[in-house]
Amino acid sequence: MAQKTRNRKPLRPLKGKRPTFTDEFVMGLNYKSASQLKRFITDRGKILSRRNSGLTAKQQRHVAEQVKLARYMALLHYTADHLRQSQGG
Repeated sequence: MAQKTRNRKPLRPLKGKRPTFTDEFVMGLNYKSASQLKRFITDRGKILSRRNSGLTAKQQRHVAEQVKLARYMALLHYTADHLRQSQGG
């Protein structure tokens, strides 16, 4: 079997993904600012992943902690059950 050689372009270096939110903004979030924390949860009530939210690991841990505190204090919902309509039956 003859080996095929291809003329490929050299790969360009990958650039690191820049954070979408500043560190001061994210670290300034607390559980009392529920309207700002809603950016980081889905309509089903799940916390967005780092990939989707664009946060660093440290920022993601902080946001997750604050969302959990807000849920505990009943400022945010745990699930989207409050949105579901009861079906007659």
